[in-house]
Amino acid sequence: MATTLGDRLGQLRVRRGLTQEGLAEAARLSVDTVRKLEQNQRFTARMATLHKLARALDVETSVLLGAPTVLEPSHGTEPPSLLTLRQSVTPSWEFPGLGEPEDWEPPTMAQLRDSLRGTERIRRLGELTKITAVLPTLLADARAAVRAYTGKDRAASFAVLAEAYQVAATTLTAFGKEDAAYTALERSMAAAKQSDDPRLEIIGVSSLSWIFSKQGRVADAEHVAVRMAERIDPGFRSEPIDLSMWGILLLRGATAAVRGERPDTAEDLLSLAAAAAARVGVDRLDYATPFGPTNAGVAMVNAYVDMGKPDKALSHAKRIPQVSGLPPTWRARHFLDRALAHAEMRRDGAATRALLVAEQTAPEWMRYHATSRHLVAELRERELRRNSPIRDLAIRLEVEG
Repeated sequence: MATTLGDRLGQLRVRRGLTQEGLAEAARLSVDTVRKLEQNQRFTARMATLHKLARALDVETSVLLGAPTVLEPSHGTEPPSLLTLRQSVTPSWEFPGLGEPEDWEPPTMAQLRDSLRGTERIRRLGELTKITAVLPTLLADARAAVRAYTGKDRAASFAVLAEAYQVAATTLTAFGKEDAAYTALERSMAAAKQSDDPRLEIIGVSSLSWIFSKQGRVADAEHVAVRMAERIDPGFRSEPIDLSMWGILLLRGATAAVRGERPDTAEDLLSLAAAAAARVGVDRLDYATPFGPTNAGVAMVNAYVDMGKPDKALSHAKRIPQVSGLPPTWRARHFLDRALAHAEMRRDGAATRALLVAEQTAPEWMRYHATSRHLVAELRERELRRNSPIRDLAIRLEVEG
């Protein structure tokens, strides 16, 4: 089975009856590019290169990238897509004396920004395996731009690089690779300091708080989020984007406070965030992160679930007028919270219906989310019928048992 881009490329080329030279000519690429990809000397390529190869092979570009699959270790090693992402975050040539920088032609700034926007769209959809396919290219493009450009373009390239590393950090965290995620985030913060966007450091701290929470370091998660919120303290006459950044940090701190069994602190932070959201007035999406009245309400539901107050969670959920404007992964998380609350109250039918909405909203996110899988397994064990929606869901998510 073809597991890497190079493997898939070689199989498709042979099926088309082409030599490496013939494919290179048809795609208007160098033979060296085709050879290095097929020999897995290079694990990724720029999207423009992939499009050329796909056209020459008469397939969709997604066929070259590979269909999403469950990323499970094989024979004690990480799957190729995660290994490639690790390599793209910490390439060996960056260590002194171990080689020259990657041979990569820099994209234009317009191309680089388009790639970042495309990556952020994939992230919001929760298509995690597709993210692992496109991120190495984005990181290589941004690093090439940083090396090639000067002045404002170089600062703008650093901004894209900082965001790309942040996406890598959240993706690695989603797959349980928190240590690698921390490294990615350190690189993101270093790039942010050389960028033209001071807000990148704020969103980086928000990501750091989330990573700490995933590691179980809830006190650190609360500390970094609250400290940064105190540092920026925008005031209620500030620009909406600055209130949004502040509110995002408050919600991160509140989540950590709940998990650290500090409910009073959590409620204080949630109240401040709700006030900021009311001042903003509308739901915003800044740096691929939502904030506004809806997300503040959703965060309150999540907090009540974590506090073990399912009745309050469901009561508050009814007061959220509209969640359709949230990104798919945030909507899916909200319906998972509803499912958790229903399950806690032994309303298994309602819990299952909420889980099915979450699956429909962000199916791949559901497949990898540990809490989702755990709840599905629990509800399946409580289901006496042989054929039921929750058992079917367990099969689709490949929940064992």
